[in-house]
Amino acid sequence: MTRTRTTRPSDPSKNSSTTATTTAAPIADGAPADGVPADGRAAPGASGSPATDFALAFLQELARAGVTDVVVSPGSRSQALALAAVALERAGGISVHVRLDERTAGFFALGLAVESGRPAAVVTTSGTAVANLHPAVLEAHHSGVPMIVVSADRPAELRGIGSNQTTVQPGMFGPAVAFVRDVQAPSTHGVDDRVRATVRALVREAVAAAAGHAGQPGPVQLDLAFREPLSAGLDGAEGVPDADIDLEFARRRTTAALPEAVLTPDDEPATVVIAGHDAGVDAERIAWELGAPLLAEVSSGARFGRNAVAAYRDLLRDASFGGRVRRAVVLGHPTLSREVPALLQRADVETVVVRGAGADVYDPARASRPTATTQVVSGVRVTGPTGPAHRAWVGRWVTASRSLLGGGDAGPDLEAKRSADRAERNRFLKDEVALRRRPVDRAMLAEAVWGATWPHDRLVFGASQIIREADMTVPGKKIRVHANRGLAGIDGTVSTALGIATALEATAGTAGTTRVVVGDLTFLHDLGGLVTGTEEHRPRLQVVVGNDGGGAIFRGLEVAATTAPEDMRRMMTTPQDVDVERVVTGLGWEYRRAETWGDLERVLTDPAERVVIEVPLAD
Repeated sequence: MTRTRTTRPSDPSKNSSTTATTTAAPIADGAPADGVPADGRAAPGASGSPATDFALAFLQELARAGVTDVVVSPGSRSQALALAAVALERAGGISVHVRLDERTAGFFALGLAVESGRPAAVVTTSGTAVANLHPAVLEAHHSGVPMIVVSADRPAELRGIGSNQTTVQPGMFGPAVAFVRDVQAPSTHGVDDRVRATVRALVREAVAAAAGHAGQPGPVQLDLAFREPLSAGLDGAEGVPDADIDLEFARRRTTAALPEAVLTPDDEPATVVIAGHDAGVDAERIAWELGAPLLAEVSSGARFGRNAVAAYRDLLRDASFGGRVRRAVVLGHPTLSREVPALLQRADVETVVVRGAGADVYDPARASRPTATTQVVSGVRVTGPTGPAHRAWVGRWVTASRSLLGGGDAGPDLEAKRSADRAERNRFLKDEVALRRRPVDRAMLAEAVWGATWPHDRLVFGASQIIREADMTVPGKKIRVHANRGLAGIDGTVSTALGIATALEATAGTAGTTRVVVGDLTFLHDLGGLVTGTEEHRPRLQVVVGNDGGGAIFRGLEVAATTAPEDMRRMMTTPQDVDVERVVTGLGWEYRRAETWGDLERVLTDPAERVVIEVPLAD
């Protein structure tokens, strides 16, 4: 049997205007109060603690359903889950990752899911520990990244009576978590077939919801109550064979019940394809088949190919380019420019949006035109050929983009290096030295990191000015790039990158480098992510900190022109006085400093496994 319980985000004895409805799932329904079956014998494999017996069965079923990464933050109420997890890791079936605080644990789990395409489970104790997951849960919700929150809780009899470390946990995350189960405390010693079947059904329902089998992928919550004894020792655990692990069941998918758009290349070319964050490689295919310029953000997964236009912002503002657009096909979640939403808000532009994995349909036209008729579809199929006019349309955009970007700063003349004229050779050497001594600005940093990253690597950008600089300058290149663009916050960027790096290293045959590029404030906001337990695996990661003395992104706000500089500095850009070298070396990381282009070129190929590279940025 199941029953419905209404929970409130405040004292259950008081009225509240908001409620969240969750399902309470019994695990030992029908068992006597002491949890021992009616014949007086414990079920097979009893440990002496129903909490431990249930926790092990629960984690085994998670593994069978394709969830093979479990992130744990230490705590008392969750001890059965933590100790069962390490026993199961030893036996085979899951990988366990211990993070000191829950905020970094949540973003670490997010990174694991971004790279693997499958949800990770993140285990917390009760109380504020659960609330600390909220930023990561919100990012997962808005970006459509699967995640399974496993929050340990007090049993029903200890709720609402002022018990220590007890609050209303089921539904704590509000509408950001559509699937919530309030699981009653197990009371049966051991796990018989009936209990195993109940646990399996619960787990598979949760994994299916997180992976997007029937709705949008994203976070789910399983709130597991435990009574004392909260755990018992485990001499061993039965592992889960690889053959029993269904990785595809947990794989993220988008199954929107929407029609497919069938498009043809326009008679007079005027179409662009816009690829926002997480658009995927299909955007490049659609642009090619439609004969359309591809306006792809750096974290779109589609910034490559013959139709890619890097300087799309400038061209969208140009009436001879953006002004001629009459149809836009949008994939992913564009967030890095004002020009894209401005284009889509025009009444003369037909907009086709491919429904992405995130919580909301991207439809900026409704902000200014509530009756806008944006066509939202599950995918795009192109029929019909392109012709010379389409190639000319794309060619104009690509050529203009290259012209706007130029060749970057001209390097030394290689012909002069090989010249028989000694003066020419000396000129080459002088130019080479000057280039290597040049201070680094944001564009140079973005270009250097982009150039050093290859398909077997991973590149992560923080929500700093640098990602916008990269989006305006770097050329097309088929590499994996991530940024937390669901809500575009600076929270947990380093922790997300650590999760990505860990999942990358777990991929057979992959030996790439993960780099995360952040501003100084984004870096300081997630310093806790650098803390790694002495017993934990330490993945290879380069943390590149573009230090411009505060939040440079705020310097471009319109209000900065009419506000006293000292007020902007104190209240908005908020520079900090931190000795980065002493901080990171104290946390066990290597430190490098790159003040010039030559320094930066050298340190990006540094063999150190865990290194923080500080780059003071020139204005």
